[in-house]
Amino acid sequence: MTRIVGIVQARMGSSRLPGKVLRTLAGRSVLGRVVRAAGESGALADLVVATSTEGVDDAVAAECARLGVRCHRGPVDDVLDRFVGALDGRPGDAVMRFTADCPLLDPEIIRLVADVYRAAPGLDYLSTSITRTLPRGLDVEIIDAGALRTLHRVATGHHRVHVTSYAYTHPELFRVLGVTLTPDRSDLRLTLDTEEDWALVRAVTDHFGDVSVPLAELAGWLAGRPTLRALNAGVRQKRLEES
Repeated sequence: MTRIVGIVQARMGSSRLPGKVLRTLAGRSVLGRVVRAAGESGALADLVVATSTEGVDDAVAAECARLGVRCHRGPVDDVLDRFVGALDGRPGDAVMRFTADCPLLDPEIIRLVADVYRAAPGLDYLSTSITRTLPRGLDVEIIDAGALRTLHRVATGHHRVHVTSYAYTHPELFRVLGVTLTPDRSDLRLTLDTEEDWALVRAVTDHFGDVSVPLAELAGWLAGRPTLRALNAGVRQKRLEES
């Protein structure tokens, strides 16, 4: 079976919400919720958190030790280099990329996307965000390990921050597949990048508690709460070129 290594990028520095990855939701850190969802999926052969060598990220390394998850430390701005460093020395055919600002990840979606990737040999890159139907914050992406190392050699500028972006913006060079899940729930914003996002995510975890919530259940609950959905409806997502 294809060995997929999960790599979670996490650091304390954030221009809009500093320290967000170690904020607590229902008694568990945001990073802890991402690590748990990845593990609950049953899709991964290994999991590692990739943080920076900056002193402020000693706290991330300490949280990894508390969670019992491996931690790799690398350049703060060259996230692609961090990913390759995290993969080095670990047997893996592909990498599933996670960001530590997605505390509402659905393990069932993670597992489904991994199954699709394994069923389509020869892919360089697979993602649910090629045509977005999932809420922002629940997307899943997988990149072939060899393709990741190719990106490490050729990618420059903002592509080194966004890790996989060179692959999906150059489909003429890489074998790219998009996974589209229905119904379309792309109007929901369930990532964590601003205080408005925090207010919504905290309301969700205050209600559901310290569990991973299936997307269908979560979307159904939010459908009847327009005031909650409006909390972060006006948040502007950063452009790809913005770090």
